[in-house]
Amino acid sequence: MRATGILPAVLWLASGCAATAPEAPLARDGQMDQRVTAVEGRIKEMNQEMNQRLDKVGGQVQALERGVAGAQGRADEAARKAEGVDGRLTRLWSNRFNQKPADSLEVYFSPDSIDLSDAAQTALVAVIKEMEGHPAMTVELGGYTDPRGALDYNYALSQRRVDAVRRFLVDKGIPLGRIQAASLGPISSANIPDKQKRRVTIRLMVDQE
Repeated sequence: MRATGILPAVLWLASGCAATAPEAPLARDGQMDQRVTAVEGRIKEMNQEMNQRLDKVGGQVQALERGVAGAQGRADEAARKAEGVDGRLTRLWSNRFNQKPADSLEVYFSPDSIDLSDAAQTALVAVIKEMEGHPAMTVELGGYTDPRGALDYNYALSQRRVDAVRRFLVDKGIPLGRIQAASLGPISSANIPDKQKRRVTIRLMVDQE
């Protein structure tokens, strides 16, 4: 009989304890908060660094694009100039058998000399002005010597005289493509004085109508 009275009392005590026991609060650890804050700060720093790097790379890409565009522009301009030169040379070459003499003159040299005298330079300056005023005009140069001396020497000397005249024209701005030159060696005719044999003959050529 006593056992039956004890069991309800035990059950009552157990239920009462269960009802009145408070639940444990889920308190947040302070160290965890600090770690989370540190991680968030690091993520923010990494984002800032990444944005800075992206901005830097973007600037470098833009600079490279500007450099490429500039180089392309210069290349295009050079190509246009080359096409213009090629066109003029092609036209001159195509018309080389379709030209006629417009004028001719001669410059003379001292014996065994290739030096241009003052008179020769004055005559060549006039030729240059004429060619500058007529872009389609070309010039033919023929070098000669007197017959004295060895034949090989005279042909070499006539070539050097032609080169001297051609170099003068080029130095003054006449394109090399507008100049044709040949060394023709000694003049053996007895009817021409030797001083007139030591010469370069200059013929200005224009397109036929």
